[in-house]
Amino acid sequence: MPDASMPVADLWWKRPFRMFQTNIREIDAALDVDRVLDQIEGYGANAWLLSVGGIISNYPTQLAHQSLNPALQQRASGDLVGDAITAAHRRGVRVLARMDFSKVARPIAEAHPEWCYVAPDGSRQVFEGLTSVCPSGLYYQEKIFEVLGEILGRYEIDGFFFNWMSYNEIDYAKRYRGVCQCLPCRVVYGPELGGTLPTGPDSPGYLRWQRLTSDAIDELLARVRRFIAERRPEAPLVMRDTADIVFHEANNAIGRSLWPHQTSEHVSVARSYRPHVPVLVNSVAFLDMPYRLVSEEPRMFEQYLLQAIARGGIPSTYIMGTKDDFDYECLAAGSGVVRFHRDHEDLYAGLSPAARTAIVRPDPVKPTFSKPALAQEEFRGIWTALLERHVPFDTLPENRLAALGRSGDLDRYALVVLPDLGVLDDTAAKELDGYVARGGSLLLTGASGLDAERSQLESSGVGARLVTMDTPETTWSSAVVREDGGALPILGAFHVVRGRDGAQARMSVLSRAPYGPPEKCYGHLPLDHPARLDLAHGSGRTVALPWTPGHAYRETGLGGLGDVIAQAATDLLGERLEIETDLPAQVEAVVGRSEAGLVIHLRNLTGLRGQSFGAPVPIAAGRRLTVRHDAVDGGSGGGTTVRAVVAGTTPHAATTADRTTVTLPEIGLFEVLVLS
Repeated sequence: MPDASMPVADLWWKRPFRMFQTNIREIDAALDVDRVLDQIEGYGANAWLLSVGGIISNYPTQLAHQSLNPALQQRASGDLVGDAITAAHRRGVRVLARMDFSKVARPIAEAHPEWCYVAPDGSRQVFEGLTSVCPSGLYYQEKIFEVLGEILGRYEIDGFFFNWMSYNEIDYAKRYRGVCQCLPCRVVYGPELGGTLPTGPDSPGYLRWQRLTSDAIDELLARVRRFIAERRPEAPLVMRDTADIVFHEANNAIGRSLWPHQTSEHVSVARSYRPHVPVLVNSVAFLDMPYRLVSEEPRMFEQYLLQAIARGGIPSTYIMGTKDDFDYECLAAGSGVVRFHRDHEDLYAGLSPAARTAIVRPDPVKPTFSKPALAQEEFRGIWTALLERHVPFDTLPENRLAALGRSGDLDRYALVVLPDLGVLDDTAAKELDGYVARGGSLLLTGASGLDAERSQLESSGVGARLVTMDTPETTWSSAVVREDGGALPILGAFHVVRGRDGAQARMSVLSRAPYGPPEKCYGHLPLDHPARLDLAHGSGRTVALPWTPGHAYRETGLGGLGDVIAQAATDLLGERLEIETDLPAQVEAVVGRSEAGLVIHLRNLTGLRGQSFGAPVPIAAGRRLTVRHDAVDGGSGGGTTVRAVVAGTTPHAATTADRTTVTLPEIGLFEVLVLS
């Protein structure tokens, strides 16, 4: 990490910036650096991510295990990296090095087979003449430090990014190749896995292998950070959630169902866990890897960048080659968002999450998860329900709950939502109980906090689990009956539970009944199984929904299911809900705080369509948004000023003793309110 003696103010990447990546090909080594810099600055960016080394070296490397780009002969200097840094620094543009150590050329692989990935069938992973190497081998463990040392010894580089630094189970052709079986992997992981490595997701020990290899990458990255910081402390490492700057690539893909909030989710998880650490969102301007010449849909592309800045991330754009080679039509839309970020740096300086509700994202490699995809659907259903009903929220990573509890950071939130998380880490469970006892609130759905029949959380209204119904045969045609009498389908799972002493049971259940010929469709029995349990614990409260309404909402879209989730959340929040609005459900409210004050991004999602986004339908002026003063100034009672930044206006605001109601301007793609 950076030298602790260096003041934060001296770290250039602690202030807002905007990056542009030219993912250049071998044949692009003769590019005109000044022309590219003109294009980067015209786009609104002030940092350049340039391919420097690894698979191909775009500088005159002297290392035998690196492949010099033959096209460098076309440059007078023979050095693209040196030319780019000299020209960029003259303009005040930062240059970061893109490194890719995932593959080596055939001669290197033949000379060092011990560095290479080995498939379960004994084959190597070879694609277009390049051979994949394994992070367990000496290429990653030793040789990359020689490369970094060579670069840092020659250039005033401003940062590093490592591409595809992982245990590659899938190749560029999207073929599944399996878990690496090389000798270093067997030596490192074999003892931890009973002497045998898994071969794929269906093998015993696969989730454990995923956790072990993830930890190994983090350890390697920690070594890389220390190596860089000792030689150039002002140069950050851009990588995973323990790096100086967290990296997320926002992209689409053929054959992958769209989760339209993917970028928001990743930025929110990283920023909510460590608000002081920047998150860089590298937004891909092309459709998919096999279609790198095809532009992404412009409205989809601008959503990547907008979701990034709304959640406090750094916007970055990723193209193939240069704009002269691939002038993607989506770049005009993206540039609008990037230039807005450039023109309002004061707004984004120090922008951090400030919602009072947090949804916990399930840990997909938790060993106790038997069906992580189901927990993900519950999470996404709850996300959608709260977004549509304008309950602002941040997102926390499940595997960091214990640490967040110990540090006191959970207490930033009035409400924490646990979406069908199943068995919790015991330390996390104790921290959550302590959080509730101090005045926090928990909303639990599904099996959150249930370990077999035992309830791990003393703060939960669930005392014990009696049985689980989680197959279609056990849930089809059964229903939860709301307090207003409306019936809602049980999809996913329903847990028959016994309430804890003092818990209030709400909402009833109807049993299964025949659903075949209409003549036989009757016989639902009212059951004494609680579908909602409320409990006071210490100074706080909890609501447990021992079924999966989020999963059902994702499956059916029935508004009543989303209402059940949102009603439980607002019951727990009470007067701590920071905003109220009559905006349509298709407008998301993201609450943050920066040096400028309370910042509310209003994102117009009316353009969402199937696998992409189209043009949004403008939201007419005159809608209202009410903000509690204690969300703006901590309850000091001072006067509140309001700016609508996109519209460039000071909207009408009516103020009472404890809240301000803003009459909103027309909202196109988005609006940003600043209250101070």
